[in-house]
Amino acid sequence: MDQFFHIRMLMSIIVSLSVATLLKGVAKLIEHPTKVKLYWVHLSWVLYIFLTLIDFWWWEIRLKGVKEWSFQSYLFIICYVVVFYIICSLLFPDDMKEYDGYKGYYYSRKKWIFSFLGISFLFDVGDTFLKGVEYYQSLGTEYLVRIMVHVLLCLVAIRSRNEKVHAALVIFFLLYNLIWFIRKYQVL
Repeated sequence: MDQFFHIRMLMSIIVSLSVATLLKGVAKLIEHPTKVKLYWVHLSWVLYIFLTLIDFWWWEIRLKGVKEWSFQSYLFIICYVVVFYIICSLLFPDDMKEYDGYKGYYYSRKKWIFSFLGISFLFDVGDTFLKGVEYYQSLGTEYLVRIMVHVLLCLVAIRSRNEKVHAALVIFFLLYNLIWFIRKYQVL
């Protein structure tokens, strides 16, 4: 058994838990649509994170090209995946009793959600370098600009309580990433 297969197994488990958390949260909303007030911005972030997890899984196939794994590299990748699980758990908490709906919950936890989302972009850079400098260079300057802009926008989201700002942010994140997927992932 090669090292990548071994590492991929734990990654798979954590990504699966992340996706399951999102799917379970959406299923509960469908089962009990009037139990908790929905908020479209929150649901849009759920969609964004779901697409990001799919992107992450596709992106990580390139790890098979890593020739030699250290425990630090392994731990780094696992921490990266754990960040996504935490974001998913923050988007769908176990208990909503103290909130009037997802809008109130979203704004009360936005600092945590966007702190972890910003951290995920920083992990992305480390992950890309783990795949090799040549791979990083093949992504072009847009990749680094994309990361910096997303981190800065996460900082904006942390500070802002303005609903229009949060609506614009989620629309931007979704549209940009859909365009990124289409342009970058036509072929593995």
